[in-house]
Parts: sequence; C-alpha cells; structure tokens
Amino acid sequence: MSKLLIIILALFTTAAFGQVNMADSTAQVISYWNIGDKQSYSMSVQKIKMKGIDTTENVLMNYDVDITVIDSTESTYLVEWLYKNYQTNSTNEIVKKCTALSEDIKVIIETDEFGAIKGVENWKEVSEYMKKAIKPLKEEYKNAPQFEQIFKQIEGMYTTKQGIEAAAIQDAQQFHTFHGGKYLLGEVLEIPLQVPNMYKPNSPLDSRITLSLDELNPDDNNFIIRSSLEIDSEQLTNMTFEYLKSVSKSMETPEPKKEDVGQLTSITNTASRIHGTGWLIYSIQTKTVEAIGATNIEERIMEIK
Repeated sequence: MSKLLIIILALFTTAAFGQVNMADSTAQVISYWNIGDKQSYSMSVQKIKMKGIDTTENVLMNYDVDITVIDSTESTYLVEWLYKNYQTNSTNEIVKKCTALSEDIKVIIETDEFGAIKGVENWKEVSEYMKKAIKPLKEEYKNAPQFEQIFKQIEGMYTTKQGIEAAAIQDAQQFHTFHGGKYLLGEVLEIPLQVPNMYKPNSPLDSRITLSLDELNPDDNNFIIRSSLEIDSEQLTNMTFEYLKSVSKSMETPEPKKEDVGQLTSITNTASRIHGTGWLIYSIQTKTVEAIGATNIEERIMEIK
C-alpha cells in the first residue's frame, strides 16, 4: 500500500464526510481530490483466443500508469494518465512493436465534479503522438500488406476525439465505471446504456448494464461494486460483419458471408474495490466475445502500487 493511500485512510477515519454510510447501507462514488494528488498503478491485459476448447492465442501485456490530478474547479477535474514500462510475452515482432507505441504517452482526462468521465482534453496531442509513433512502423513494413489493416485500425482509433474516447482509454473507462453513482447494498440496478463503437465512433451500440454494491467496509473506508454489461447481439453482429467486409475489400480477399460470422455476443464483467476518496484500489474486468466455435477473452487488471 502506498504512503499516500495510508495517509488518506488515516484522514478519513475521522473526517466528517465519507462515501460509506452504514446507517442506510449505501456507498457513493465521488472523487475527493486535490491538485497534485497522485497514484501509480500496475496494469495487466491478457488476451485469450479459443477455438472450441483449444487455446490458439494467449498474449499478456503489462505496463504502469501514473495518475495525477493537474487541475480542478467546482465542476471538473483534469487528470493526467502517464503510460510507461510496457512489456509483453508475445514473441511476434509486430505485436511487440505495436505494444510499445504508447510508451510515455500522456492522456488528460476531464471528469465532472463526481469523477465521471466527460472526455479526453488533449485528444489532438494524443492523436499527433500516435501518428508520429506509428509512422516508422508503417515504413518498416510497407512491403507487408498483411499488416496494413492493423496500422489502419490503430490510426483509426486515434484520428478523432470520438475514436480516442471510444477505443483508446479503456483503462480510464474501467477506473471511472462507477463514479457519480450512489449504490444500495444488495440492490441490483438494471440500466439501458449506449456504449462506444470502436469501428464507428459516431454510431454507439445499445446495451444493458446491471450494477450492484456487494460489500461495505466502513473501518477501511472502501467498498466493492460489480457490473455486468451486455451489448445488443444483433447490432454487434452487424457492426462486425460490416467491418470484416471492409477489411476483405482493402486486402482484396473474398468477402465474408453473414452466416460465417454467426451471432455474436459480448459480455463485460467488472468488479472494483474503491476507496472513499474515489481512488481505485483494485479492479478486474473480463470481456468475453463469442461467435460460432470461437471465444475471445480479454482480462484487464488494475492494481494500486
């Protein structure tokens, strides 16, 4: 546990306010931050691909992120995310080089007064950073057309503000999943929600999310909240099919058939332990996408250092 968190814990055992209320068994997720507050996190992202019961790919990526509050007003926070120390177990050279593209990048997230994400404040800088970072890779592999679509997809994620917010800040989205809400122990909330579409940022996908407060720890001023988000299967299938058609066209390969894609499902489960100050202590998110005979699993873990 970091020194900052120990200090925070000590302060909030005697503070007049807090987010854990045992009187009515509720917890409210609000950021009680000051300019200069900082926490460091270790991140791991594991991606597993399966055909039937056989694992065809298992790639692990580790990195660190320093989160610093750089400005605040009565209604907003500006929070800098500095990414560094990327490592991967992949032996694929292109995967290793793509993994390192975000080394030392700074992303500034704007939130409201509760800590809920409003957007990426420095999206133009992020876009320019990634454009410069990927240019040498494109030049190195200019005679390898099989990688062209990978580069296009990465560039597409960072071209617009909507693209960055839809696909490039998944860590921040996980961190802030529950901010701004008040939750009752044992109550299950079901809410319709539109989620970002990484292939068409201006066309979000319908989904339904369930949320529940599972545990209150007033002595340590923290709590555990869980969520499960399921994307509309028909919209997800159509989006994926259109994307695969565009890929086949750009690579001049036969266009896929709708029946080959089948019906896709996507479920994302998130569980987070959150301190009363709004800082995340630990979070695990598992996204499972299933199609005919194939399963893709992505597990993202965020842990305070």
